[in-house]
Amino acid sequence: MRSKGELTIMENLNLSKLTVTILPLMEYGAAWELQKEAVHAIDAGTASEQLILLQHPPTYTIGSQNHPEHLLLSGEQLRQQGIALFEIDRGGDITYHGPGQLVGYPLLKLGEHGKVDLHGYLRKLESVIIAYLEAYGITGTRKQGYTGVWVGDEKICAIGVKFNKCKFRRGFVTSHGFAFNVSAGIGQSGFTGIIPCGIAEYGVTSLEECTGRAFDIGTVAEELVPYFLEQFPYSQTAPGEPGRCYLSAKRD
Repeated sequence: MRSKGELTIMENLNLSKLTVTILPLMEYGAAWELQKEAVHAIDAGTASEQLILLQHPPTYTIGSQNHPEHLLLSGEQLRQQGIALFEIDRGGDITYHGPGQLVGYPLLKLGEHGKVDLHGYLRKLESVIIAYLEAYGITGTRKQGYTGVWVGDEKICAIGVKFNKCKFRRGFVTSHGFAFNVSAGIGQSGFTGIIPCGIAEYGVTSLEECTGRAFDIGTVAEELVPYFLEQFPYSQTAPGEPGRCYLSAKRD
């Protein structure tokens, strides 16, 4: 893995700032509200762009494609298994979030200074995970017709986003993001109660299953940040309060 490098304080006022926050386990509803508040503040110019990295307790989320038939458990079964259910405003179908999965929420401004490539944004998110996997000798790929990252015919990272149209400026602020399976057994612990993303013919896998190694989620979060910076134009880092890393960035 590459070294983290030395932290540098940037004072150039022409550079905007990205706040990267690595959080402990957070209930899904609280994280969704956190995103909404941040999107409004970023749009209004009162907060910097953000990348939030965290885990959720067991949760199913149904996106805007809205296929409730892809949920295979009854309400009573969900309660017995302690799995929360949310119908949310991102794109895509149903997916699972839970311990052992690193969830990333990039809250970024797109299209403020010109044409925005929404599909290109999704491809960049995929490239972050593909490059990270490559560092561990894993070949991550895209699969035609689907969004996300695959290892063979098994999905290792699901992606579903929302492009929030700005009210105070041109363009959009992104929300939601990616769910990267890290821990072994996550397919059996959470995905068996759904048809993930509505795709019945393919399974899911994880970083630990692909490598045969054990990983700490917090360490994976820290390691992933430089790969995110390779795909998005954030270049220098500055230290902040505990749990946060401030990144100065040139914007297009």
